[in-house]
Amino acid sequence: MEDTYFLDDDFMLHSKAAKNLYHQYAKTLPIIDYHNHLPAQEIASNKKFENLTEIWLKGDHYKWRAMRTLGINERLISGNASDTEKFSAWANSVPNTVRNPLFHWTHMELKNPFGIERYLNKNSAADIYQSCNQQLQEDRFSTQGLLQRFDVDWICTTDDPCDDLVPHTALGKSNFKSKVYPGFRPDKVFNIQDKKTFLKYLDKLEISSGIKINNLETLLLALEHRVDYFHQNGCRISDHGLVQMPELSKNYPQIERDFTDFIQNNSIKHFENPTAFVGIVLLALCKMYHQRNWTQQFHLGPLRNNNTRYYNQIGPDTGFDSIGDHQQAVHLSAFLNALDKSDQLAKTILYNVNPAFNEVFATMAGNFNDGTIKGKIQWGSAWWFADQQEGISNQLNILSNMGVLSTFIGMLTDSRSFLSFPRHEYFRRILCDLFGAEMEKGWLPNDEIWMGSIIRDIAYYNAKEYFNL
Repeated sequence: MEDTYFLDDDFMLHSKAAKNLYHQYAKTLPIIDYHNHLPAQEIASNKKFENLTEIWLKGDHYKWRAMRTLGINERLISGNASDTEKFSAWANSVPNTVRNPLFHWTHMELKNPFGIERYLNKNSAADIYQSCNQQLQEDRFSTQGLLQRFDVDWICTTDDPCDDLVPHTALGKSNFKSKVYPGFRPDKVFNIQDKKTFLKYLDKLEISSGIKINNLETLLLALEHRVDYFHQNGCRISDHGLVQMPELSKNYPQIERDFTDFIQNNSIKHFENPTAFVGIVLLALCKMYHQRNWTQQFHLGPLRNNNTRYYNQIGPDTGFDSIGDHQQAVHLSAFLNALDKSDQLAKTILYNVNPAFNEVFATMAGNFNDGTIKGKIQWGSAWWFADQQEGISNQLNILSNMGVLSTFIGMLTDSRSFLSFPRHEYFRRILCDLFGAEMEKGWLPNDEIWMGSIIRDIAYYNAKEYFNL
């Protein structure tokens, strides 16, 4: 079986031109990971992981979802089984994940950084677990060591407005080469449908901002205070996870009165128009971002927490989300247009989880590029259920047909794992294979320097210029 090992230097590269593009132009470029969920505290403390299960399996809902599909008991996934038992359960699963991107990612992440070029299965599990666990105790496998090993230029974490950003401040004062910037993610302030949770969050926001929140005006003042605090601590990127963009209300005074009554009157259990509230707050935030020259990101379309039984047992982000079929175009257009009309539309990245709307997102971005910034409005990289070979290829092809691919800012991990950076390699291989195939067909100029410069821009330099951090 090992004689058939597939992950060689030319993995996914099917032409001479593709191989040259990857090895000569893409392979050695640094990484800019402008959206992920890595814990900044673990980077600041330069954490070392006890074993491969801790760094690789805990919190990875992609793997958890596959294991449940294979009939593995929850005890061995998110339950109280030992780390060794959980790793063994995953190792036994891997051979059955063929044609799922997990099969590729698993072996890419074992090869880099651990240097393991073997299939993971029940026969190899013990040896691989022991080898990786030994390496994890070395300094080069600490959180900072791994970021350096993967040649990470900078990353942007995902942080709540109430976070104190102490780890980011410490990292900013350190000599650590890779930069770690905070990312402003205010999703909890939009959760007005759950009054109890929402009011608890307002209490936290009052403490962090020092502003008493008793109406809509003071809520926005508190949020702006936190935007300023994030800005002072190096933040230049915001992010928002939404089902769809909110419809904009034309009756601001009514929403203002309703909000005051809602937070002050215990007898009012539900806010009458939550979408209008989200629209007002989000629009105000976006104007703050523009004023400070931030980039704003919108992740749109998932249907979250479908399984109530497991949500109550183990919480959100545990593998029970799916693609939603909510309409996107009308509200997205109206929202971006509302900002553009007053010339307050910041640099924007739009992520779509539903491939049925790929062309919608690709063409929507073009509506609001205004010639002021190259690629000002981006259709972001293939996201979540689409970040596999077919999904990435589709995104690149549709963006090529309906936009300008040469301005694309490339890949990100959107991950909670310090071993996920080979996804940039995965993306770069797919990108080079696409270009190489068309060069050899005569569909693109057979000019390696010309095409190679575009590859380099998409893989690294466009993001470097776009964010300018």
